[in-house]
Amino acid sequence: MTLQDHQVLQRGADGTARGFPTGGPYETEGARDVLVGDLWVLAGQSNMEGVGDLIDIEMPSPHVRSFQSREEWAMAEEPLHWLGESPRVVHHRLWGAENVPESLPPRDPARSKGAGLGLAFGKAYYAATGVPVGLIPSAHGGTSMDQWDPALKTEGGASLYGATLARVEANGGRVRGILWYQGESDAYPGGVEVYAAKMRRLIEAFRTDFQDPHLPFYLVQLGVFACPSAPDGIAGWNGIRELQRRLAATIPDTAMVSAIDLELDDLIHIGASGLKRLGRRLAAVATGAPTLDLKFVEWDDPTHLRVTFTGARGGLQAPGRPAGFELREASGRPIELLYKTTLEGDTAVLHVMDGHGPIPQEMQLWYGFGLNPYCNITDAQDMAVPAFGPIAIPPYR
Repeated sequence: MTLQDHQVLQRGADGTARGFPTGGPYETEGARDVLVGDLWVLAGQSNMEGVGDLIDIEMPSPHVRSFQSREEWAMAEEPLHWLGESPRVVHHRLWGAENVPESLPPRDPARSKGAGLGLAFGKAYYAATGVPVGLIPSAHGGTSMDQWDPALKTEGGASLYGATLARVEANGGRVRGILWYQGESDAYPGGVEVYAAKMRRLIEAFRTDFQDPHLPFYLVQLGVFACPSAPDGIAGWNGIRELQRRLAATIPDTAMVSAIDLELDDLIHIGASGLKRLGRRLAAVATGAPTLDLKFVEWDDPTHLRVTFTGARGGLQAPGRPAGFELREASGRPIELLYKTTLEGDTAVLHVMDGHGPIPQEMQLWYGFGLNPYCNITDAQDMAVPAFGPIAIPPYR
């Protein structure tokens, strides 16, 4: 590996790289301004690539660098992804071109979209650890799990997985972890059923190819999608969200953060302010914060259903009226009995109307049902309650 100016070297278990301790900057092997720290891959589709408006963006930091799409190290700044500059042919073929351009295209000075979460992640990670961060942006908008299939790595830069491996190998072959935001392209009937198996294969492949069986893999649960609701679309979106939640709870060395409460800049892409929050959420779990997830559901009495969570740092909170919970029948039909939600520490208390007929025996609980729900509950450290459902509610005894 030939070192570049501004590069970040992945530190080893002893905190050093090429004889240098964590930190810097150093001059070595003809390269200047080299840091020793942690490398993080940014992978997935458009919300990881970053399509937020370039307004009130995260400002650069000398402690966070980016291995640009052109495969040159530089201080990380928005936008991180310039896929038209990539020497990996897959990014051009996905746009309809056959080959890599012979020369780098000029950057559009009027570009208005491209804010992402990576820079905010890197700055928060450094603030918490004092460890410099090198980002390896490798996402591509609109891509499915099939397009990320590790079996295609033999195609090298002609596949997304192969191109990502090549970018890591160009920087020594080791990283601290993977940040993943993908699933929108698989949220359809038929895609949901095989999503979990494909995700497991992808995580296993990254860990095998990076020779780290405990490689951290932190994913983002799907946010909202502002489009007309159709039964198939709702089922697909709900299904992927719940699979992501359950996968993160069952695969070692993984964690999930939610984007369900974040505002959009268009129909499907999170805006710059939300992406900053999301980057900080990922940095929190990457530096040891617990994940916020459902613990159990139980009745206090026939009119109060308690929904308790794990990992709620400082308790639950919401700006204004807590929103996002729904009661539904097994068929999906809404049950209009929930009239208020109050928050008590790590528990949301759902107030259910009394005297309006019998409560259905097969009632189910949801948080964040549908494509574009309004959810606003976080913990005191701004970790959002994840979408979930259906959760069977035991009858009151």
